[in-house]
Order: sequence, then structure tokens, then C-alpha cells
Amino acid sequence: MKYAFLLILLLAPLRALAAVSEWVDFTLHNGHVYLPITVEGIDTHVLLDSGAQVHAINKAFIGKNNLDLSTGAKMRIQGVHDTEDRTTYNNVKVGLFGSEFELDKVVEFNLGHHSSGMLLGAGFFNPFIIQINYPEKKIRLLTRDSVDMNEASNVRSMDNRGNGMPIAEIGINGENFWFLVDTGSSSGIFMERRYASRAGLLDKVDGSESSRGVNSTGIQDVANADTVRFGPFEIADVKVSFPAPGETTNLESQFSETRSRIKGKRIVGIIGYGLFQHFLLTMDYKTGKIHVSLPPEK
Repeated sequence: MKYAFLLILLLAPLRALAAVSEWVDFTLHNGHVYLPITVEGIDTHVLLDSGAQVHAINKAFIGKNNLDLSTGAKMRIQGVHDTEDRTTYNNVKVGLFGSEFELDKVVEFNLGHHSSGMLLGAGFFNPFIIQINYPEKKIRLLTRDSVDMNEASNVRSMDNRGNGMPIAEIGINGENFWFLVDTGSSSGIFMERRYASRAGLLDKVDGSESSRGVNSTGIQDVANADTVRFGPFEIADVKVSFPAPGETTNLESQFSETRSRIKGKRIVGIIGYGLFQHFLLTMDYKTGKIHVSLPPEK
């Protein structure tokens, strides 16, 4: 009910503006999208992460501001590298897009510096069509009657059969694969090692790096793909990472409940900011439809 109330508050001004909100400036930090927000009346920033199936609050933010939140049940969270039980909170007061609301089942995570208060997951995106202009660092919301995504879609994509996270097909060195579309991922492309081999990337490894997941860290090999096809666009020399030999990973989501499962298409990895950074993305999380374009010239 609380979330339904939020939707009413957000949809009302959108309808008044011909079903399209104003563009809102966001900041980018390490490829992540952050918006201004208030949490329990305190000004902070929120990370928007379409690949997360839960909302999260930063443990450092709670400690810095001595917040006394209502504790909920433990939730088992599956990160990229490990699984762990996490504390949840109810009745968390949040202000965003000019509206005030409360969230339940907000999971406690280590989200870095206390200046980043929260993460909002896929549940925030589902009621809307969202546009993210990465080059100009702007974001806006649209109601579904404002654009026909069945007609506009130019990326082979689909919803994830119930869990709200879109998946899209991209081509890497001429091989096609399905990926989770994750606005919270700072990487370009992250994929399973065996599929990186199919794309001819194991012979192109030019280094490795440490990757921090929700519950643990892992080592990834890094290579550059000669070509990547994303919708109607072909991009050259794109960074691709994949687990180093002996490393394992979970690719459902970096912030997911373990009972959730990806069904349908075989998901081989995650695509994020490193691929999106040049584009204007229009996405309908309910249907999984995606349109990609270059921002209009000024």
C-alpha cells in the first residue's frame, strides 16, 4: 500500500505534464547514477540500480546519522560472489521527485561512503518508462500512454518473466548473447568465462582486476572486444570482464533475493555503464522493451 501511494503521487504530476516529467540532473560516480534524496529527513543521494531486486540503505549512513530504524526480518541476499543473511528495515521515510513516502523491507548494505544513503532497485522502475541521457547526465520518467514502446523498441530485449529486470541481446565479435540490463553496474560488459571463450576473448586478456560484490570480492580477467553490437549501433574496442580461472560468480543480480531465478533466455552476464555511456536509453521495465539512440544535438 505504501508503494502504491508513492505511485499515485508520482503519476499525478506526470499526467499534468502530458505524461512526461521534467528532466532531472543526476551525478555519475564510477559509472553509477545518483539522484538527490532525503532519508529520514536527511539530505543524501540514492543510487538507481535496475539490476537490484531489493531496495537498500547504507550501513555507514545509518551509523553516521545515528538512525533508529524499525528492524524487519532477515533476508538472504545473493551477491555476485557469495550469499549472506542481511538485516532489513521497515517504515523508512524517503523523499524523492518531490514526494514523501515510506519503504518496507529495505536491506542494510555496505554502500561505501556515508554520503550515499540508499539504493533503489527494480521495483522503483517498474511502473514507468524511464529515459536516461548518459552523455548529458539527465533522467526523466514517462507514463506508458506517452510512447508506444512496441513500435519504438530497437533492441532485441524482453522482461525477465516476472522479476522486473530487462534482458537484452548484444553481439560480441559476431556472437550473440543475452545480458541483464543493469544501470547499477559500472562495468561495460561482464560475462561468464565460458561464453567469453566462445566470443574469442580468452586470447585477448590483457590484465586482471578485483571486483567487489555485495557479499565478497573476486578476481576478473579483462579483455577488449573488437566489436559489440547494441541495437542498431556497433561499438569498437569495448572492455569485457569475466571471472579469472577458478573464480565463481552468481549472475542473477548484484542485489537479489536468492529465491528469485532468471528464467527463459540463457543469461550470460551483465551490461552496464561502460556500454551505455554514449547513449540515450528509453526502457520499459514492465515489458522489457528498450530503445537506444544518440542524444539529440543541441
